[in-house]
Amino acid sequence: MNIENIKSVYFVGAGGIGMSALIRYFLSKGKLVAGYDRTPSELTEHLIAEGAQIHYEENVSLIPEDCKDEETTLVVYTPAVPQDHAELVYFRNNGFEIQKRAQVLGTITHSSKGLCVAGTHGKTTTSTMAAHLLYQSHVGCTAFLGGISKNYGTNLLLSQSSPYTVIEADEFDRSFHWLSPYMSVITATDPDHLDIYGTEEAYLESFRHYTTLIQPGGALIIHKDIALKPDVQSGVKVYTYARTEGDFHAENIRIGNGEIFIDFVAPDTRINDIQLGVPVSINIENGVAAMALAHLNGATDEEIKRGMASFRGVDRRFDFKIKNDKVVFLSDYAHHPAEIAQSVKSIRDLYQDKKITAIFQPHLYTRTRDFYKEFADSLSLLDEVILVDIYPAREQPIPGVTSQLIYDNLRPGIEKCMCRKEDILNLLSQKKIEVLITLGAGDIDNYVPEITKQLKLRMRNEE
Repeated sequence: MNIENIKSVYFVGAGGIGMSALIRYFLSKGKLVAGYDRTPSELTEHLIAEGAQIHYEENVSLIPEDCKDEETTLVVYTPAVPQDHAELVYFRNNGFEIQKRAQVLGTITHSSKGLCVAGTHGKTTTSTMAAHLLYQSHVGCTAFLGGISKNYGTNLLLSQSSPYTVIEADEFDRSFHWLSPYMSVITATDPDHLDIYGTEEAYLESFRHYTTLIQPGGALIIHKDIALKPDVQSGVKVYTYARTEGDFHAENIRIGNGEIFIDFVAPDTRINDIQLGVPVSINIENGVAAMALAHLNGATDEEIKRGMASFRGVDRRFDFKIKNDKVVFLSDYAHHPAEIAQSVKSIRDLYQDKKITAIFQPHLYTRTRDFYKEFADSLSLLDEVILVDIYPAREQPIPGVTSQLIYDNLRPGIEKCMCRKEDILNLLSQKKIEVLITLGAGDIDNYVPEITKQLKLRMRNEE
């Protein structure tokens, strides 16, 4: 189906961060956009305000009439929606064109130069950073992001003239195999989504296949320390990057007083005294990858330097809610053991002599079953851990798999407790907090505004 011939687009699972960028894209093209999601959220409310028709009940009669013409309607679904979902079954039985989000992204980007960022972790921050560097430069870009950019308040950037489209390439359900990147960054290949892949070998094979999709004339920018052996077509350049080594890297790293400065080294240039707009140490590495992508696609040294300093980050990625001498509170989406370890190390770099407490909500029963020991190891880098129940997302419970598995494997001597999420505020009111972080990809973020309010009120009362 040619996207130009479509009059309406219907989304089954409209509230996901990736789906919402597509909703905004089709609204910008003047299409009628409607859809279903399981629960209202701040994001779905924004989409409705922007013109999308969204309902929250699985009910075929709620599908708008304009979306019931199979000749002019494209149906987009997320793999997180069950295959027996009533609305999906209706569209399937009536001969509609039904595509995954990644297929649609693939179609949109075939006609542009796709700059894709893949990897187990770091991809949202790195792709949002790269998009910001290009968007604020003379090069420009369109971007489909996996998080809300704090610079722009959205996960979709549009350019009428730039040939480049920045995309977060998601390995879940092998979605990234629909893309045909002009250039790609691969940040990490620590195994994840083993409910889909089964083994680490299958996971790495999926990334190897992804590298074959990069177009001749383009490039792969791959982290120096990962297990993946790329398999690129002839005519594709391969560059390495890392924090302090590789074709692209940082030198003269200065961390202190809540600020980070680095020198960026590329094969053909060096940019000195770059300030990181979001000064956490993991962003040195993310920044090197983003700057490499921007540099290879024409952003000037001066534009890159200015863009790195003005980058404000992504919602729920090292998202500081309170930051002062008395209390620090931030929210982070980290939900894989390697991400959590990076997150904790980055905070420790900034606050070496403070007590760091985390509230962690595990995401998925399968991920907890596969990695509970690794989760415990990463969380053991903290001073105190508060564990809440597993967020199930698309899954049914697995007997014997609960947060207790992680709790029982935390290092001896660590302060720890289990807590129902509805009791978090009550628990925190009895604790002295120096640095607090919420970790996880579930709904733990819904509690962040109340926690922020409670901590601010406490500070005022202590003054």
